[in-house]
Amino acid sequence: MSLRYLDFDLSENADGIVTLDAMASVAPPHLGAVHAELALVLAWAHAEFPDGPLPIDEDGPWDYDLQATQERSTQERLRYDATTRRLSSEPSGAEALRHTVALSISATPVFAAAFCERFGVGVES
Repeated sequence: MSLRYLDFDLSENADGIVTLDAMASVAPPHLGAVHAELALVLAWAHAEFPDGPLPIDEDGPWDYDLQATQERSTQERLRYDATTRRLSSEPSGAEALRHTVALSISATPVFAAAFCERFGVGVES
């Protein structure tokens, strides 16, 4: 399974600790696919580096932070009046629900290299 929703950014600090960050924001029909990708990534990490998750400063190879939010919004119609050169808005009544998940993995360079190879992070497609 390749990653469709999670797009990881990689950064490294002065101490050599690598951070892999991904965020996905989807409508309810796609939430199951996002959860499947999160489970795939975390299952891989647990299987390939079973000494984690453990904080890097405690000699762990990797650790992670997983967060989620749910947002509701009401759509509105915008209209431009060319005479007054102003916008006006009115609620359209349709409510939208959005789920946002964020996964941040801090890791050793060895973990990060294996992760990038497995999930194609940093590779142009």
